[in-house]
Amino acid sequence: MTPWLSIVGLGEDGLDALTPAARALVAGAETLVGGARHLALVPANGATRLTWETPLSRTVEAIASRRGTRVCVLATGDPMWFGIGVTLARRFDPAETTIVPHVGAFTLAAARLGWPLADCVCTTVHGRPLDPLAIHLAPGARWLVLSEDGTTPAALAAWLAARGWGPSRLRVLARMGGPNERRIEGVAESWEGARAIDDLNTIAVECRPGAQARALPATPGLPDDAFVHDGQLTKRELRAVTLAALAPLPGQLLWDVGAGCGSIAIEWLRCARSLRAAAIERDPTRADLIARNAATLGVPALAIVRGEAPAALAGLEPPDAAFVGGGVSQPGLIEACWAALKPGGRLVANAVTLEGEGALAAAQRGFGGTMIRVAVSRLEKLGPGSGWRPLLPVTQWSAVR
Repeated sequence: MTPWLSIVGLGEDGLDALTPAARALVAGAETLVGGARHLALVPANGATRLTWETPLSRTVEAIASRRGTRVCVLATGDPMWFGIGVTLARRFDPAETTIVPHVGAFTLAAARLGWPLADCVCTTVHGRPLDPLAIHLAPGARWLVLSEDGTTPAALAAWLAARGWGPSRLRVLARMGGPNERRIEGVAESWEGARAIDDLNTIAVECRPGAQARALPATPGLPDDAFVHDGQLTKRELRAVTLAALAPLPGQLLWDVGAGCGSIAIEWLRCARSLRAAAIERDPTRADLIARNAATLGVPALAIVRGEAPAALAGLEPPDAAFVGGGVSQPGLIEACWAALKPGGRLVANAVTLEGEGALAAAQRGFGGTMIRVAVSRLEKLGPGSGWRPLLPVTQWSAVR
């Protein structure tokens, strides 16, 4: 297949900074696609010009309709770092495309600051909420964040301060690589929201905790009080055991059935950026708790399915792993989850009642797998002294399909 679609990264230094090959792709295009800022950098050459529409898919399909002609898409910096190249790579065969990256914002920012790029969290809030950043909050962590526009630095500063990370240092690097490059620095808790900042900017953050900050690890077993709940919560110790049995792997999908406050699904998502999860919960109040916890703990993309399983499972994408934490004795529930699993998928179910334990024993007889019982006691104050207070023992069944 002959490549017909080129994606060329541009910087603030314009066409002069491109390689001869990249300039030839731009000059020879029959159709140029880009934002107004990009297209303005290219002198009129007779090519048809398309600017991005909303929704973006309309322009992507307009590009597809020109298959076989010379189409050049102009992008900012490296098209494959949260750029348009990612979207187009999902739509078009790699054999059809030629991608020529430019120096991207992350590389430029790391060079300006002397930060090892491999040690930085590189992410974007362009078209995305700030909440996913919560998963990266840690003392000394360094972030490079692509902004939505000139208002993003003030919004991020306020977000950090509200979460107790007000001492964090921000550097806003605007229009990098061009003659109008500039830097603005400050501290989150005293950031001046009235500052005028170019829309094209990247924010460098050095995370510094305040007295009220709380750093939470990505490893399973968050403190119970990290979640808002009504008592329907898989306790910390058992949560760690359960996540170990579910064995999250990058890119995989979890069903958290009878999710309660969503703790299992949320901890699953915190293990790796590419993981996905659906929390199935019949109680609308608890479904709202799941949404609150997901936003607070940095995984707002958690899908919440409101309904009662097994009926609510119909039509969902088959999972790589499933956890049944509520309603384990519901007739047909374990069987429905097992049938939906992909080959090699893991099913884990917990029970605290005799009825639930009986359902797990029946599942073990029918599908194999292993059963364990977990008993945990916590040291608590008992009058003037201390003593061990046992939690309800939990029976866990796990199996691989």
